[in-house]
Amino acid sequence: MIISEFAKFLQQYNDELMTHETTPLELLHKWLFQVINKNPKNNVEKIVHREILYCQNDNGDYLIVGKSDSGRKLVTSLINFANSYKNYNHAKWLEMVEQKYRK
Repeated sequence: MIISEFAKFLQQYNDELMTHETTPLELLHKWLFQVINKNPKNNVEKIVHREILYCQNDNGDYLIVGKSDSGRKLVTSLINFANSYKNYNHAKWLEMVEQKYRK
């Protein structure tokens, strides 16, 4: 449920991901920042608020930590998904480049 919401968010940035203007991990940070800095309206937002601690300093450095065991598993799952999405997009990009040079 939460990963599918994050996946929908990633799909909005597919062009930027394919051109390597951003990464899924950067977008994870952006998505969590947006979700945590507003009042939760649905179950996904409520769970993220309850399970994840997001801290950012004045330099723009940030820390994402699970507040409990289930929160840590959620953070790990989101990071793993972001890395998988990065690998998937990289494979698609390589395929496009190879097709371009075959012509």
